[in-house]
Amino acid sequence: MTEYWVEPLGLLHGRAAAIAVAADLALPLAGGPGAFTMVRLLGEGAPEGALALADVPDGWQDRVLALTRAPSAFAGLELPHEGGRPLVMGILNITPDSFSDGGHFADHANAVDAGHMLLEAGADLLDIGGESTRPGAQPVAPEEECRRILPVIRELAKAATISVDTRNAATMLAALEAGAEIVNDVTALRHDPAAARVLSRSEASVILMHMLGDDPRTMQQDPRYGDVALEVAQFLADRVAAVERMGIPRGRLAIDPGIGFGKRLPHNLALMERLPLLAGIGCPIVFGASRKRFIGELSGVEAPVDRVAGSVAAALHAASHGAAIIRVHDVAETVQALAVWNAVSAGGVEDEDA
Repeated sequence: MTEYWVEPLGLLHGRAAAIAVAADLALPLAGGPGAFTMVRLLGEGAPEGALALADVPDGWQDRVLALTRAPSAFAGLELPHEGGRPLVMGILNITPDSFSDGGHFADHANAVDAGHMLLEAGADLLDIGGESTRPGAQPVAPEEECRRILPVIRELAKAATISVDTRNAATMLAALEAGAEIVNDVTALRHDPAAARVLSRSEASVILMHMLGDDPRTMQQDPRYGDVALEVAQFLADRVAAVERMGIPRGRLAIDPGIGFGKRLPHNLALMERLPLLAGIGCPIVFGASRKRFIGELSGVEAPVDRVAGSVAAALHAASHGAAIIRVHDVAETVQALAVWNAVSAGGVEDEDA
């Protein structure tokens, strides 16, 4: 169990980060292009408040350096992507009851067409799910889950890296055989005892997400935390260690703080603001806030499909706070926003006519 944490503060990005790192005034965050200029040490006996990097006491330097290491490629995809931006993961829910797009792609041909549209819009990979995990959702039998997703995975795996969004071992195995390369489990391999055995015998990459409890039906029933960011970070660090003991190496793992999964608005905002804390675990950070309820709470927009602008704002925040993969419904809008944000923070682009 990790009892001590280093939280990066004083974040910079792009050109400003590069200048500060070159001047030894900052360190790269998870390999860059972001950087941090201060830290807060968390744990028994740690000094209070923010510290300049030069003032970090003996015994903490290794933990500070852990924040700087770039994650290795994930499922064969280089991190970060072009120009330092995160990868964009397009969401394809083949369900009748997902909170945002349930029922839209029940027909396999329509789902395949929708997947190709996400790729044409700029998605780097696709996350395909056949069971809704929205708050209160009822479970789906693996047989039905497979019926929904396997034909779609088989077709889209010819064109892209595919992640399967499932917590069921039987579905994981069938999806991997159909061409998926990533398993995205909202329970961090806690739901199905057979999941670890299936994955340890494969070469699949795995996304471990934080959820309060392990049941979407009850996760929103009065969630409480002392320090949500620290508790989520500790949970994910513990799960990474446990999954490594199950035979799945850290180099195949990514972590997700689980925005909206057993969290109320203040919890979600605190996790987003303190996202860089997770860099100390040493795995790529996946961030998914697309169209979620907290955006509606902040903006007064009730329909999930109308929360695009808020979703893009959340994605840009995550990109500047260490996220390596952004999971979104609205791929074209997110890719466009990231391109502009990345160019501006990098100090512009070369003028061919200059």
